[in-house]
Amino acid sequence: MTAASDSYDIVVVGAGTAGAFAAATAAGEGLDVVVLERKPEEEAGHIACGDAIKGKSTFPDVIDLDYLREESFTNQQIRRAVFENPKTGEDIDVPFGDSGAVIDRKRYGEVIIEEATRAGAAFHFDTVVQDVVQDDDGRVTGVRAKRDGDAVTYEAELTVDAAGALSILQDKGDFADASFDTNVSYSQFCSAYREVVEVPEPVDYEDAIVFKPTEELGYLWYFPRSGTEINAGLGFQMTEPPMKLVEVLKRDMSRRPEFEGATVKDKLGAALPTRRPYDSAVADGFVAVGDAAGHVNPTTGGGIPGAAKSAHWAVERAVDAVVEGDAVEDRLWRYNHDVMTDFGKRFAAMDVYNIWGTAHTVDELTDIVTALPGQQLVDAMTKGETSMGLRLKLKTLLETYGHWDTLWELYKVRNIAGELKDHYDAYPERPSGFETWLETRDSLMDDLYAVSGADPKY
Repeated sequence: MTAASDSYDIVVVGAGTAGAFAAATAAGEGLDVVVLERKPEEEAGHIACGDAIKGKSTFPDVIDLDYLREESFTNQQIRRAVFENPKTGEDIDVPFGDSGAVIDRKRYGEVIIEEATRAGAAFHFDTVVQDVVQDDDGRVTGVRAKRDGDAVTYEAELTVDAAGALSILQDKGDFADASFDTNVSYSQFCSAYREVVEVPEPVDYEDAIVFKPTEELGYLWYFPRSGTEINAGLGFQMTEPPMKLVEVLKRDMSRRPEFEGATVKDKLGAALPTRRPYDSAVADGFVAVGDAAGHVNPTTGGGIPGAAKSAHWAVERAVDAVVEGDAVEDRLWRYNHDVMTDFGKRFAAMDVYNIWGTAHTVDELTDIVTALPGQQLVDAMTKGETSMGLRLKLKTLLETYGHWDTLWELYKVRNIAGELKDHYDAYPERPSGFETWLETRDSLMDDLYAVSGADPKY
């Protein structure tokens, strides 16, 4: 049987944050755009997520952000982070400069789809993408899918990969002759699991997001959607021995008095990237956005802001090329530059600390983290940088007695992270400078491996 064929300006694969913001941006520019989502409409938006975000200012202004906040921001009073030390039982309390929020991820997902639809985007649910279509020159011209069991080929000037971690589009596509980053493996990802839990009484950390290291290289989290509804979860790096996620979470929750008599409302797992952003996320007729391009904070796993921004930027940069029928790599390249000189450089610097951490035990890392002043800890996790005055340096030295060799190593790693951020600021504005840029970046990474003793990640 011959497959049916549909033609659009842009086809977006995946109706998560990246897919919805890409579609809303495209529709707002007057382009004909369709979003392909494998789930049925009633399940769209149901995604495993920690649910914590900075606030509505995180998002591009292509949907009604006030409506999004009113409908899905269930707790807008997050003013601090709490880091629990499993060795001592003590907490590190770190105040935030600006308030954050915790969302109802399913309702959030429903709203961004609703808003993208209102902007003019079409959504095809129950549509499973199975392959990428490329012409004889390797240019992506669309995808093949099954919609309600029927084979459909979606033709488009631009295909946007918003299919999430370890995207099937990248498995199926041939990008050997493109700049597109194919240096991707499962070891650069994290496996995560979360439950939404209703507790009998309001918790005493309704204004906080709570983190706790696990025995393996990972962490538990407790994020309050409200005083009595908690997103409880954990993740671990796939470079480590497999962790029985559900058992570890249940064991920790059983030791916490607030969860006595609690009811589990929802449970879900997922994989997410804990790596630097893709060196290039473009090819002829193709861009990757959000999780599908590594646009996730590699320290916390936070991916909503990167997904929304990157999807918006990708489509903005592509509009003229799509209209002119010339969505080739060179015309799409500025999107790479947008990402790398914004959050991309921070995420690359944070990944340096992740790599350094793989060469040390959790106990040693916990001792050092406990000794770090709170603001410096937040800066390292969100900016990939730290700075201290002389008094704080002396205090930290005193409290890390016995780990001075490791602290000196960390100092050198910090300097490498700073050099890396500067180098990402010099990301080339055209593909012609890409290879030279890569050589210098890889040299900095070699310095990191030499200093840390960590195994190469890429």
